[in-house]
Order: sequence, then C-alpha cells, then structure tokens
Amino acid sequence: MEEVKLHGTSYNLFTYRVIWALKLKGIPFDYIEEEHSDKCPLVMKYNPAFKRFPVLFHGKKALSESMVILEYIEDTWPQNPLLPIDPIDRAMSRFWVKFAGDKGHCIGTIYYTIGEKQEKAIKETIEMLTIIEEQAIGEENKFFGGDKIGIVDLAFGIIPHWLEVIEDIVGVKLLKPHSFPRLLNWVQNFKEETVIKENLPNRDDMFVFFKNQREMLL
Repeated sequence: MEEVKLHGTSYNLFTYRVIWALKLKGIPFDYIEEEHSDKCPLVMKYNPAFKRFPVLFHGKKALSESMVILEYIEDTWPQNPLLPIDPIDRAMSRFWVKFAGDKGHCIGTIYYTIGEKQEKAIKETIEMLTIIEEQAIGEENKFFGGDKIGIVDLAFGIIPHWLEVIEDIVGVKLLKPHSFPRLLNWVQNFKEETVIKENLPNRDDMFVFFKNQREMLL
C-alpha cells in the first residue's frame, strides 16, 4: 500500500476529522504536526484557496479540505464504510455534511467576535442546533446514521469538545439538556467511542490555546 501521511495542526477540528476517519478505517498513517499559520509553504502549495490544514498525501497524490479528504478515504478504502449503502441514505448523509459545512461557521464566529456580531452568531448557532436536534438525529439512534459512526458524525465533530471549550471561553451555555436532549445524548455516545476518545486533544491545553488566540485576535 502506498504510504499515507497527514499534515495537520493541533486543536484543529478539520485535522481531527481525518485522523478519526483513518483510525476508523484501520489505515496506518504518519502524522506530521505543522505550525498554526496560513502562510505555511505546504498550505500555500496544496490549499491556496482556503489556506488551511489538513493536507493528506497518499503516495504522490495530495488532497486538502477535510470533507474532500474523507470522501477520498471512503472511495479508496471501502472497509468500515462511513457512508450508507442505500442511495437515498447516502444522499441524505451528504445533505447533512453540506449543512454542517454551510452552517457550522457560526460556532467559530462566536469565538472570533464580540458584541452584536457575536449575539447574531449565538442566535444562528442555536437555530442550527435546533434543526439538528429535530431533523437529523433519529430518536432511537446512537449516531446520526444508526449504531455506527459515519461521515455525518465526523462532519458535526465540532459540537462535542470544541463547542464546549468555546462556551467556557466566551461564557455562554448553548447545549442545554432541556433544549437538546438528543444532541447531548449523541455527544456522549460520540465521545465514548474508543477511536474518538483516544484521539481527542487535551481539553485543558485546548482551552488555554484557544483563550490565548482569542485574546490576540480581539
């Protein structure tokens, strides 16, 4: 098998999406930690459009953008599938992946802003979480697609761990048990899954890093 190398940055959700996918598939890979910079030569060469990690190398092939990489991983290594077999279910999974990509930025906006912009982002995040709670998670499901982690779970990976840290830094509580019981049940199931639990950044270190970064930006 051609060598697989993943270049990423610590505490970066997009990097962890790919780590989780490779681990769930049982694909051996080398991880190379890169500096937090949008001017890194590797990013400028392989992801000039978005200027962010991760970058995956499979032999001489290079790919960027986490969800694009996950689709490539799914197509290349079919074992332990991340997408359902049924065409309708596959299409719905891709719908929720797109939803996560289109709407999930509001969580980051809570972190990067203050005042009216932050209040607007909080409102948009609550609206997004409500849609997920009411429409995306089946009442009896452990994960978004049933009893096994799939691509939609990885797409929404910012909600467990990352959103919790942002809540603590900003001083708001969005994931309230009475408002989001299904979502919080999913968060618990997701974080208890062995591959996820063993491949999460240290929460205290992550809090310090994000807090310092935010103070530098604001």
